[in-house]
Amino acid sequence: MECLFGIQGDKFALLVADTSQVQSIVVQKTEEDKIMLLDSHKLLATIGENGDRVQFSEFIQKNILLYQFRNGIPLSTSAAANFTCGELAHALRKNPYFVNMMIAGYDSEEGPSLYYLDYIATLHKVKTGALGYGAYFILSLMDKFYSKNMSLDAALELVDKCILEIKTRLMGAPPNFVIKIVDENGAREFAWRKSVEDNTGPPSSAPAPLTPVEVSSQA
Repeated sequence: MECLFGIQGDKFALLVADTSQVQSIVVQKTEEDKIMLLDSHKLLATIGENGDRVQFSEFIQKNILLYQFRNGIPLSTSAAANFTCGELAHALRKNPYFVNMMIAGYDSEEGPSLYYLDYIATLHKVKTGALGYGAYFILSLMDKFYSKNMSLDAALELVDKCILEIKTRLMGAPPNFVIKIVDENGAREFAWRKSVEDNTGPPSSAPAPLTPVEVSSQA
């Protein structure tokens, strides 16, 4: 029951993604960061099959950085989004990736921008967008409360409303979400909204050794 959404505001764009890693009916992790830093001013958020999601997002990240190293300038957000769309469309006809994405970036000339890209390579530039099961519940909230050039505080208030709606309405809703922001100062992690801690790591202390059970024999 994954969820991903984004908002473009006044001189910033933000992405929010759940942090659950699920395989079939098993929750493997609750602190999986699904929003990747493409470069200093771009973010890529992905949901979908875990293997496809990780492999494709890392492929895009490395190729965008390779372009910057070879040419000495970074791709614009629009160019990065269209490159990602092209690679996804090319793979769709050979070995498709089941992954849905949103790309947020900030360019010195154009300012912030936000792109929606689904697994069949449908690319749209948007002001707000959502993917995954949570989208069924929060698109109406965005229509109602979003305003052009909204402030960061107003956008974060809308984010919290969306997260609350997902947790209230969606059966099997993910417990934790990560929020990342990109603006003229760069892309960065802003906050987590946690209700469950990840306990998949090693225990903090080793359990006490078991005591042997004494068995008495009867004559």
